[in-house]
Amino acid sequence: MITSKQRSKLKSIAMTEDTILQVGKNGIIDTLVVQVSDALKARELIKMKVQDGCMLSPAEAAEELAEKTKSEVVQVIGNKFVLFKRNPQNPKIDLKTK
Repeated sequence: MITSKQRSKLKSIAMTEDTILQVGKNGIIDTLVVQVSDALKARELIKMKVQDGCMLSPAEAAEELAEKTKSEVVQVIGNKFVLFKRNPQNPKIDLKTK
């Protein structure tokens, strides 16, 4: 579980990140879950987009993917959302707050 200060730090980092994956009209399929898991392992923090025509809202998609990848929803803004999952073997983001 991340604290509100850590969440704030992750939000500021996410602002400069590009959207790397999209939830399409097929919703959350197994291949997408695998792609998200792999991306989280490599990056820890990823930004995603929900395309027009998807039956899920961005918040629903974020929650479902977070559950399936054991990650945390950092934020949902418009049709985009940010997920975070610490990689214990190779941490990339320093979550220490002052």
